[in-house]
Amino acid sequence: MSAQDDLPNLLNDCVHCGFCLPTCPTYVLWGEEMDSPRGRIHLMQQHADGEPLSGPMVEHFDRCLGCMACVTSCPSGVQYDRLIEMTRADVEREHPRSLKERALREMVFHLFPYRRRLRALRGPLRAYQKSGLERLVRRSGLLERVSPSLAAMERLAPPLGKAPRLPERVAARGERRATVGMLTGCVQGDFFPGVNAATARVLAMEGCDVVIPRHQGCCGALSLHSGREEEARAFARRTVETFEAVDVIVVNSAGCGSAMKEYRALLADDPEWSGRAEALSARTRDLAEYLVELGPRAERRPLPVTVAYHDACHLAHAQGVRSQPRELLSAIPRLTVREIAEPDVCCGSAGTYNLFQPEAAGELGDRKAVNVDATGAELLVAANPGCSMQIATALRRRGADIAVAHTAQVLDASLRGLGRDALIARGS
Repeated sequence: MSAQDDLPNLLNDCVHCGFCLPTCPTYVLWGEEMDSPRGRIHLMQQHADGEPLSGPMVEHFDRCLGCMACVTSCPSGVQYDRLIEMTRADVEREHPRSLKERALREMVFHLFPYRRRLRALRGPLRAYQKSGLERLVRRSGLLERVSPSLAAMERLAPPLGKAPRLPERVAARGERRATVGMLTGCVQGDFFPGVNAATARVLAMEGCDVVIPRHQGCCGALSLHSGREEEARAFARRTVETFEAVDVIVVNSAGCGSAMKEYRALLADDPEWSGRAEALSARTRDLAEYLVELGPRAERRPLPVTVAYHDACHLAHAQGVRSQPRELLSAIPRLTVREIAEPDVCCGSAGTYNLFQPEAAGELGDRKAVNVDATGAELLVAANPGCSMQIATALRRRGADIAVAHTAQVLDASLRGLGRDALIARGS
């Protein structure tokens, strides 16, 4: 049975009970029924019954973050994740977007999934940040007037330093316990290279040989979650080929890990690839998930720091990884973990959402920043590059002096005995 053949059953699972409403970010913001999961499912049913995709209908679908909080909260087991991805694929096939929308989308999807293009952007972006033009452009509001999406892209870019190059293999420290492949990611690899370096060191210190294929590409997450199915399948096939020889693939980006675990569904109708995709999905682990499965061996040294842990949507809701990062952080001596209010409400990043829906994303980012600031933490810990950029931007806007780091960087600082100040400086 194809995905489209299964659509009526998926739609009928929703009983319109409303349990999803308090967890849906756009419903929380606006209280608009058609911007809730059950409202969007109603629109999906209309389309399935023959109603063409109108502009207002597509706008409600575009406003969905795809955060999957509704999937977690639904008592009826509605697979909204599959529904919104199928609907977005229909939108891409059937709905003619404006020239401005098409140009923005093509720019995003021809840049972010390609490491060489991102790498080429690093030099000019670093020069721009160091020149002082960044402050001038932001004060002028010029980009905001030209394009709110371009202004959001400029604001979100993290401060860029030198990018350390990782070798193709990092040897285990001490007795080898496992051999793992490591996905470096696109945005993670070029905008947060320190996270990848920390991930490789932590895995090595825990006894893993780390294989880092040099020619790995995009996993397809941005394309998959935006309805660009064929593009996502092409990226998925290449990723399957790249990592087929390793027993476990460790991923340190929530959106990427979620996409790779979905390969089994993405390539289910392809007889040549379905079995290989199923096998890779089964071998994919988030970094925190894998480290807890492996069990600790390296000594944790004290880190006297108070952290707030942020649940990335594609980690908590899509992968069900919640307790493992907290377990890893809590095992570090003298480190205190504080919880953030409204943890299930998305920060507004959601892959490309903060680029295509900058106003709504900004509201959600500000809401998250208020809740993070209220914890009194010195450091925010997140496990997704999009979340890190989104919340760091909102914290700066609020004037909150809170650094942002990845779980891997906190573990790395503890295992290497770097101390609190070095960790905070790396996360700033």
